[in-house]
Amino acid sequence: MTQTSENVTWLTQEAYNQLKAELEYLSGPARTEIAVKIAAAREEGDLRENGGYHAAKEEQGKMELRVRQLTQLLEHAKVGEAPADDGVVEPGMVVTIAFDGDPDDTMTFLLASREYASADIETYSPQSPLGSGVNGKKMGEDAEYELPNGKKAAVKILEAKPYTG
Repeated sequence: MTQTSENVTWLTQEAYNQLKAELEYLSGPARTEIAVKIAAAREEGDLRENGGYHAAKEEQGKMELRVRQLTQLLEHAKVGEAPADDGVVEPGMVVTIAFDGDPDDTMTFLLASREYASADIETYSPQSPLGSGVNGKKMGEDAEYELPNGKKAAVKILEAKPYTG
């Protein structure tokens, strides 16, 4: 789980280790693999019409972008514990909200960065309109956020508990 406070990103030890391992793989073996693909495609001839070469170069570009993202994230990371179970909405929490105060119209999501997006639960970034609207609120409090059409939406915080996924 992450908690961003200005330029610092809080990570659990497990998350830090996972991201560091991904960075080490992308910086080492993955770079070697893509270099071999590019070299093999280059030997096929005319680069202007060589789909394999262009695909490999695009893959290399995406990989290098991820390396830069991970490097920056880990440079500013602080390893700590998951957020306290105190009912305050913050990154790393599973949040249940009711739209317009209607207890039958609810949604549950994880407030976290995209590195922690889970197949088990929908994830919203703390910087998203909904995420920034509920971040820092307590159970029972009302929050408001801006919809894409510019209108405001009201929600009530029903529950906030640490993600254990």
